[in-house]
Amino acid sequence: MATVERAAAVNGEPPTVTRLGAGLYRVDCEGRREIVYVAGAPGDRWAFWNGRVFRSRPEARRPPNARAMRRPVPEALTAPMPATVLRVLVEPGSAVKKGDTILILEAMKMELPIRASRDGVVTSVRCREGQLVQPETVLAEIISGVWT
Repeated sequence: MATVERAAAVNGEPPTVTRLGAGLYRVDCEGRREIVYVAGAPGDRWAFWNGRVFRSRPEARRPPNARAMRRPVPEALTAPMPATVLRVLVEPGSAVKKGDTILILEAMKMELPIRASRDGVVTSVRCREGQLVQPETVLAEIISGVWT
């Protein structure tokens, strides 16, 4: 049932790849034996090896400028701990730079600034001054893209 294949040479010695089952492979190279798990559709494969994930896509299937064609994804700024919102310093549509303070929380008698982690535009503010928030509560969203 095992299928043996040869792959590209590593340090002059080609590894031997043996298919053990559906999505399960053994790779022998330079005296080492490794197990690799592979999943996904042809043209969009995922390999799991040694606690790491690798993804393979043929370059021919990507658009010529894949980065430029991606839609901007809003980044959520969340509360790191239970806190009270002291001040909201932005509103939707505000342009912000990385490191700008978006709002200030108070927790355990200390002020905690929540800062923008990238340049962008505030798309929403989901809290108000005086509001009690729990950990991981979305406070605001920032999107980077053509507006900055």
